[in-house]
Amino acid sequence: MQGVVLVHQHRHAHVLLLQKGENYFKLPGGKLKPGESEREGLTRLLTAKIGSSAGSPGDWEVGEVVSKWWRPNFDTALFPYLPPHITKPKEEMKQCLVRLPETCTFAIPTDKNLVAVPLFDLFDNTARYGPVIASLPQKLSRFTVNYV
Repeated sequence: MQGVVLVHQHRHAHVLLLQKGENYFKLPGGKLKPGESEREGLTRLLTAKIGSSAGSPGDWEVGEVVSKWWRPNFDTALFPYLPPHITKPKEEMKQCLVRLPETCTFAIPTDKNLVAVPLFDLFDNTARYGPVIASLPQKLSRFTVNYV
């Protein structure tokens, strides 16, 4: 499970990404524990990865599923579809839209940076962000975002 956290900066939508080093970007999230629901798991993972000032589970409003990606075998490649010849994929990864409260403070690990990347920078930039993150502008186009 990964959280797609949108913020508004300079009149443009931005996605919050964790950056490690110069060229490694990822969405906050991780693997669910056995028996854990998707919403509970993503809330726990977001609190663990980027934290929030209050630290209570109510701070994260987990919304709709933005996209699903599958890893059919032990290769590193992810696909936005399940190939027809695969009956049981090795991994299924979902990305959910996460709404933030009006004000919050993040707690980021010292080896990572939290960066707000504009959607126009993600678009068609697979070389820098990878196919999962670079496809977010297309996936998010079906949502209406109201800026406060």
